[in-house]
Amino acid sequence: MTKDDHSADAEYEHVLGAVRIVRMRRRHLRSVVRIEEECYPRPWSAALFLSELAQRATRRYMVATIGPMVAGYSGLMLVDDEGHVTTLTVDPPWHRQGIGATLLLDLARVAPSLGVRNLTLEVRTGNTGAQALYDEFGFAPVGVRRNYYAETGEDAIVMWANDVGSERYAARLDAIEARLAARR
Repeated sequence: MTKDDHSADAEYEHVLGAVRIVRMRRRHLRSVVRIEEECYPRPWSAALFLSELAQRATRRYMVATIGPMVAGYSGLMLVDDEGHVTTLTVDPPWHRQGIGATLLLDLARVAPSLGVRNLTLEVRTGNTGAQALYDEFGFAPVGVRRNYYAETGEDAIVMWANDVGSERYAARLDAIEARLAARR
């Protein structure tokens, strides 16, 4: 990522209905950690998030806000031409409201401008709702990581979405965005 990419990215805000997607800042961490603790048996700490935020050249962390509230957050780690979705989490009261899709739409839209050709992530085998969302975004299962989530012993499905800079993928994202807009 170049300095110019940071400048353009700093100005980037995506608003879909009442949901605003903005870069994660220190001021968001209290809410992010609260959501993290509510959603995961082994949550990330504020210190870990601060470490990730400090790696601006290879990380992109965003929050979904509704008014002053943080409703969810996402993270992307850049490795060569691949983007690894490190986290995509929605506060439970906001589940099934399109927040996760809006966060993922933001990541998928910006990925090509960051030099990303393919996106990858891991998802719990038992999280069928997330798997359905990822499928909608063109992620396909390519393998399983046994006992990936040490705290529960649950396996992770490894999923990839390829050619995210293609016109075909952009059309997929346009359709998702239209569906989200119609919901609001």
